[in-house]
Amino acid sequence: MQQQHRQPELVEGNLPVFVFPTELVFYADEQTSHKQVLTLYNPYEFALKFKVLCTAPNKYTVVDATGAVKPQCCVDIVIRLRDVRPCHYGVYDKFRLQVSEQSQRKALGRKEVTATLRPSALQEPGGLRSQDDERRAKDQLADSEFFEQTVFQTESRPATGGPSLLTVLLGLVCVAALMLPTLGEQESTVPVYLHLSVNKKLVAAYVLGLLTMVILRT
Repeated sequence: MQQQHRQPELVEGNLPVFVFPTELVFYADEQTSHKQVLTLYNPYEFALKFKVLCTAPNKYTVVDATGAVKPQCCVDIVIRLRDVRPCHYGVYDKFRLQVSEQSQRKALGRKEVTATLRPSALQEPGGLRSQDDERRAKDQLADSEFFEQTVFQTESRPATGGPSLLTVLLGLVCVAALMLPTLGEQESTVPVYLHLSVNKKLVAAYVLGLLTMVILRT
């Protein structure tokens, strides 16, 4: 009986999706507001996998746009605003969260969240638009096309400004070690205590190779 009760939900895709908040408001003059968090709740007794879609994927970065939520747990989805140009003030975008069971591809349910950029929180009381204009702008999103955000997942990693100073210094030490005379060389103006054995030079070459790989990846 329990399976017959759940089967219509699997076919119709009417599974309720619980997301908070239901609207995201970004402010151009507040850097802290450019990062928002959507919390997806799973009150059910089975795990859910989710996918985040957006009508304007070039304006936002979604960290972990796909993932899974354990039964009776929740997960935070970080959304960062990438484009704060004035031409986007007052424009409404939409995020769609689709959920499905782990073993199925068809969406069991979906929830849409609106997002808008405003120039300043100080202008909130006056508003950029009337309520009718805002309602009309939101209604225009009803037939908008949603795009996947997965292509931006790699951009969510912290940007690196190149190799660290310690890495560079260690690399220079290895290069200097390789340039020193080998132990046993007679014709050299370098003091004997600076002569290195072959094993030490092999270690320096090995470390230098590892550092080179690290520098190339950054």
